[in-house]
Amino acid sequence: MTQRLNYFQASPAPANKFRELSMLLAGSPIAKELQHLVDIRASQLNGCAFCVDMHVKQAKIHGERELRLHHIAVWRESPLFTSRERAALEWTEAVTKLPPHGVPDEIYESVRQAFSEQELAELSFLIVVINGWNRMSVAFRAEPGSMDAAYGLDKAGLN
Repeated sequence: MTQRLNYFQASPAPANKFRELSMLLAGSPIAKELQHLVDIRASQLNGCAFCVDMHVKQAKIHGERELRLHHIAVWRESPLFTSRERAALEWTEAVTKLPPHGVPDEIYESVRQAFSEQELAELSFLIVVINGWNRMSVAFRAEPGSMDAAYGLDKAGLN
């Protein structure tokens, strides 16, 4: 397998600006409530092992229940998520997959019932950002667990 470049080292200015956007969004009220669910689900859909690994560990450190982490992939069938979380997960899937004719009105209406305009905008930015990180990590084959020590993720106790 070909060794890929470190995009942070190759292009630090845009990488750091993108990280700044991530940090800005992490401070929003919607992020504190839903960010781990959104990050994990989008990363699962995009096949980003690095991001699934990182965000599961972050969620665990922040007190997310382990069973809920296992159920994110099957959230539709799971009784462990609130209606608001379900709306966020459905919106995450729709915005991540982007159907050929855009996000269906039914999904938009469902998420609009659960979120204010500002919350929906912030939720959407969260989804856009994690999709960007997923694409960079998949393209450059970021190794799962390789940043655990730097990000304090070893505290999750998941090796």
